[in-house]
Amino acid sequence: MAEHYKPYKYKPWEKNLEERFQEYYPPYSEREAVLEANRCLYCHDAPCMVACPTSIDIPTFIRKISTGNVKGSARTILESNLLGATCSRVCPVEELCEGDCVLAHDHKPITIGRLQHYAMDYAKEKEITFFEPAPANGHKVAVVGSGPAGLSCAGELAKLGYDVTCYEKREWGGGLDTYGIVVFREPVEVSLDEVKMIEKLGVKFKYNVEIGRDITFKKLLEDFDKVFVSVGLGQVPEMQIPGEDLEGVHDGLEFIAETKVRDLKEIKFGQRVCVIGAGNTGIDCATIARRLGSERVAIIYRRSESEMPAYHFEYQFALKEGVSFMFLTQPVEAVGVDGRVTALKCLRMDLGEPDASGRRRPVPVEGSEFEIPCDMLIKAIGQEKPNMVIEALKEFGVKTEKGYIAVEDGTNRTAHPDIFAGGDCVRSKGEASTVMAVEDGKIAARAIHQSLTGEDAAKLAVAAKSAI
Repeated sequence: MAEHYKPYKYKPWEKNLEERFQEYYPPYSEREAVLEANRCLYCHDAPCMVACPTSIDIPTFIRKISTGNVKGSARTILESNLLGATCSRVCPVEELCEGDCVLAHDHKPITIGRLQHYAMDYAKEKEITFFEPAPANGHKVAVVGSGPAGLSCAGELAKLGYDVTCYEKREWGGGLDTYGIVVFREPVEVSLDEVKMIEKLGVKFKYNVEIGRDITFKKLLEDFDKVFVSVGLGQVPEMQIPGEDLEGVHDGLEFIAETKVRDLKEIKFGQRVCVIGAGNTGIDCATIARRLGSERVAIIYRRSESEMPAYHFEYQFALKEGVSFMFLTQPVEAVGVDGRVTALKCLRMDLGEPDASGRRRPVPVEGSEFEIPCDMLIKAIGQEKPNMVIEALKEFGVKTEKGYIAVEDGTNRTAHPDIFAGGDCVRSKGEASTVMAVEDGKIAARAIHQSLTGEDAAKLAVAAKSAI
């Protein structure tokens, strides 16, 4: 295993730092977009649309591109997904719409994500406004957290005439779309533009406000008719190994955030980097390190390749970037000299009997201890539950499921009739992703509207669409 930890000549070294962090997929030209759109079969049963969590009418938006109606295409996307620009860049389309494209079986699937990207870029370039705030209906809703679920819920409610205030603990809105997605997949400007779009709908944003520190749920329930909670997850947990407090040991999400909010030239990185964890965040951290200039980057994972949580296409991407993988390898200690990390001590593992997750449990191989030299160690082993928020909600009877906020299917209502929730903080089952969070926000907005007015928001949306 250690023999795979090798230097790799990275061709983009020939490019300057800013060029290395340009979007991985360049935007289509008009000609390229039309040619690709004309490949679409416009299937009557549209398996791509069925696979989209937000149910974007994919055949329709593609057909509009093919006929030159790009404005109409963008509107079709945004009617179903207000964060269409972000999702066009970060959705795992290989697993969703493109994966279910009928052309995927014998040909290359339609590049749905890049076509959506094209339509969203067109709308941005032309500064088109698609939605206006509806007349005030007299109801007030608080949204806690301005990630994709919060923005989606706030925007959908604003379109229906609600007075919405969004509370965000950070300096900028957008949540992980702003801070946690690698910059060459989504530039920070894209998510911040979506925040501005939601703000133009009349949503008020209060930044640097944290629940429990600056305001309480009791106060929100007193001041607002309904509350939507979309706080995401917490920080990367401790590895519980000696030496993780050494200089040079970094939180994976904080490492990604630095590339979004700081000048790339100011970011410190190591020449020999170990990333612990083989999820999509670990992949992002590893590829960032490579593009910053790290000579050797290895992802350390205690299970096998077939069990790694990262998508297969992300794994292939990392390999192309020159990232090495060391499977069946368990970190046991961060070794340091003069307070700075110099190596990662590991054990080789075998797979034993399945554990509670259904995956085979890693078992240490006796006498297999070895060290990997490194001058930077990045933790990417998942995120903690939002325990402080959950504890605060328990006072109001909100229940949990597997440590996440429990919500009712189809409404995203919690056990408290005035509290709804969505996004990663409720993701006790299924994949956590931006597009799922957007759909959570839509579901909650419609349920909130129906509970306050008795009107079916989904039917109203269909009626509005038919009037266009």
